[in-house]
Amino acid sequence: MTRLNREAAARRMRSKNKNTTQMPKFRSESEEADWWASPAGRSYVNQKSAEGKAKGSKVGGSSLVARMNKKSSVQIAIRLPEADLAQARRIAERKGIGYQTLLKMLVREGLVREARRG
Repeated sequence: MTRLNREAAARRMRSKNKNTTQMPKFRSESEEADWWASPAGRSYVNQKSAEGKAKGSKVGGSSLVARMNKKSSVQIAIRLPEADLAQARRIAERKGIGYQTLLKMLVREGLVREARRG
């Protein structure tokens, strides 16, 4: 796509989306997580993604998830109580990430915390 085509696409997007979704100020992390999971939050992500594509920029996801995926990992099997797995899935869904990614993040945080304790 040429620069002129991208600019034209961006202008069409702006004129078509006069009522663009704005990100509100949040009082808590929970309120923010709820907003991102709502239709308004998803609309905002779609809008920003479309704007980035129209400008020709590479649209990426979470930098944390990207860093975690770059590191080599080993596949393991782990048994968890059903209730813990269900809770992990609910939290991950609320945060908009996969439950396995959430579990990896929690394991990493716990390992760092325990390493500091000595």
